[in-house]
Amino acid sequence: MRSKKWFVFLGFALWMSWASPATAGTYLTTAALLLDETRRSADWMQSHLTDTKLAEIAHQLSEARVKCGRSVTVPKEVDKAHPHLLLALESAERAMAAAVEGETERFLRLVLQTRDEERTFRAILNQQKLTLPELEKERK
Repeated sequence: MRSKKWFVFLGFALWMSWASPATAGTYLTTAALLLDETRRSADWMQSHLTDTKLAEIAHQLSEARVKCGRSVTVPKEVDKAHPHLLLALESAERAMAAAVEGETERFLRLVLQTRDEERTFRAILNQQKLTLPELEKERK
């Protein structure tokens, strides 16, 4: 009977050792999706700054991305980078709020801040020898 318990324990330990990298993988793919959508929304909004209805929808979407970024499980490997993901998402949300208010200069400044935070996020991941998947390559 003891050998069965040991076998179950060993199986569970092996399963847990494989589960950890999957969590980092899920985090990285989620972060890639959030940042891709953030970048695309900012680019689209920048070329349509006079459309207040579009700005309202873009703002709602950016709020949802912030909520998702805050609720994602953060693996130990990326715990130093994660705050910069959140800062990127939050500054993008503030940029969209500025677009709703018609504050073009503030919108542009916050979009630049968003891109700076994304670069910092990617740099920290790179230091950890991690990279985000590229969505464009995934589509092909």
